[in-house]
Amino acid sequence: MAGEAVREVVIVGGGSAGWLTAGVIAAEHRDRNGPTLRVTVVESPDVPAIGVGEGTWPTMRDTLRRIGVGEAEFVRTCDATFKQGSQFIGWVDGRPQDRYSHPFSLPQGFGEVQLGATWAARGDEASFAHLASVQPHLCDAGRGPKQFATPEYAAVANYAYHLDATALGGFLRAHCVDRLGVRHVVGHMEGIETHDNGDIAVLRVRDQPAIGGDLFVDCTGMRALLIGAHYGIPTTPVDEALFNDRALALQVPYAAADTPIACQTRATAQSAGWIWDIGLSARRGVGHVYASAFISDDQAEAELHAYIAASGGAPAHQLPAARRIDLQPGYRRTPWHRNCVAIGLAAGFVEPLEASALVLVELAAARLAEEMPTDRADMDLLAARFNHTFAERWQRVVEFLKLHYLLSRRDTPYWQAHRAQDSVPQALRERLQLWRHQPPSRADFPRSEEIFPSASWQYILYGMGVRPQPRPARRTEDPAQAQARFEEVAALSRRMLPALPAHRALVEHIKAHGLPRL
Repeated sequence: MAGEAVREVVIVGGGSAGWLTAGVIAAEHRDRNGPTLRVTVVESPDVPAIGVGEGTWPTMRDTLRRIGVGEAEFVRTCDATFKQGSQFIGWVDGRPQDRYSHPFSLPQGFGEVQLGATWAARGDEASFAHLASVQPHLCDAGRGPKQFATPEYAAVANYAYHLDATALGGFLRAHCVDRLGVRHVVGHMEGIETHDNGDIAVLRVRDQPAIGGDLFVDCTGMRALLIGAHYGIPTTPVDEALFNDRALALQVPYAAADTPIACQTRATAQSAGWIWDIGLSARRGVGHVYASAFISDDQAEAELHAYIAASGGAPAHQLPAARRIDLQPGYRRTPWHRNCVAIGLAAGFVEPLEASALVLVELAAARLAEEMPTDRADMDLLAARFNHTFAERWQRVVEFLKLHYLLSRRDTPYWQAHRAQDSVPQALRERLQLWRHQPPSRADFPRSEEIFPSASWQYILYGMGVRPQPRPARRTEDPAQAQARFEEVAALSRRMLPALPAHRALVEHIKAHGLPRL
């Protein structure tokens, strides 16, 4: 076994995670003559996709380009629109004017000038993000992040996507099978056979021949049939820090065909959770994420329908029943065990705030594709490194999401509980102490592939009302330089707003005419 080459990769489970992983591996392992590694996806016809992960990070552009997908084709097939960040409404204290942005674009002059101290010294009501970045102004005006003539995947302003997650799985399946040579087996897995050393050898699949492989990827969602049910690798719960354990999801039609499409995810705080609002071209995806310990399902659904009605949606009796999704906030510290790697919900899930689910799939698939073991002898070494990296990434996600909650001044029991110090991870408490005087920086997050760079932490920290306390002057905190950057943002906004199309106009143009290829 030790010297056997890895030639067959078997992915169990389709959906976004399975087909993204298949596409990334298959695209990486091929030459002029075709695939150099055989990739098989075993997809059960009995298990529907969850289909609510409708927000992505800008990394998705590189992932789609990497596997050879055309952006215009993707936009058409997946009802995709452009996401330029997130807007948080009511998170600080719930007043009518309580809203701030987390844009994807870095603050102006990031890495050269620190803007936080000068922003805090102004003492006015201008938000940090609006002073530091053009992107919130584009979102407020409903502008797209590129022009009609901007090539595929290129950007005027940094962007990700909102998309129909169910359509994404089908779109990627067709691409992987038709263009990348991935083998697709439709059948329900009924059993696992192992080698003497404990490695998975063969999958027994209903109405199909047994499927053997060298490396198996568990993309079976929260069922985690390989890593959990077979190997018993436990999940590390994070419900002491993040309380949300349920979600109610609805698809809400627009009031009119020409209704503007929001180009940022809107997250609106509620009494015991928050509501996401994602704009696709044909509909909105709206859902309430909440903690069942603080609110009943009926109350949560009432808050959801009240939000939909107040935001221009149909009344409750004209909408279908909301779909309830049970969440189990936690992650596996050992997602790679023996010759089995868990990716997607099988590896973990905390909650959909800040769209971390799909980006973790992308990062895991890319890491596996780039460091695919040559033979079994390398596998345990690579697994240890993979597990260490992703345990750190999951913990960082937990800390980043917790930051959104613990700084709130809302006064319901749910929000009060989030401020309890014993619910705050120790590493986050230590950083917050340092951040009283200095901004989040690369020293806090030294990895080159941080999901949330230090700029993201600044946007949340300052958006939630934290203002840096005075300290001795630093060269990078020169108020004159910072003010010059604020003026650059204002000037850029004046130039870019009339030059960029409305978001809906951009999407409709792409669907009708496509985009130039680089």
